[in-house]
Amino acid sequence: MCTHTQVAKLHLMARNELTLGSLTARDHAFYGLVWAGTTLSARVDQALIRAHDLPLSWFEVMLWLSGQDEPVAASELGAKTLLSRSQVSRVVDSLSGRGLVERVPSPTDARSVRIALTEAGRRAFAEADATRRAALAEPFDDRLDDEDIEALERVWAKLKAS
Repeated sequence: MCTHTQVAKLHLMARNELTLGSLTARDHAFYGLVWAGTTLSARVDQALIRAHDLPLSWFEVMLWLSGQDEPVAASELGAKTLLSRSQVSRVVDSLSGRGLVERVPSPTDARSVRIALTEAGRRAFAEADATRRAALAEPFDDRLDDEDIEALERVWAKLKAS
């Protein structure tokens, strides 16, 4: 019969045997980016849903809207977010149903509308953004210094330029 310590050591040994094999440094870097993005996004999504019943996709739309002085076309939101046009439409419908965004007629095209945060949406975004920051404090902010952040900014800039 194994003791608790022996079982723990066996589990640790089993985990240590799993490797990525002979991948190149570039492969490791790529999978590291995928892991970081997936892990941090899931953490933020869970925190936003738990605290505000607000999925990360909704938050992302609100994030882009919060930085605008004027209402924007849904197509512009689709181009800036990681969401498809139909996803943006569904998110805007959901946010509108909660009174967080409003549809405003386009001043240049009578057939289209623009999207803007309501005052309630701006307040909800500020509260959700505080939750996002708190969720990322330990796994991101506390572990990365200013030099790390600058390095990430350089990497993102290079990747976005392609």
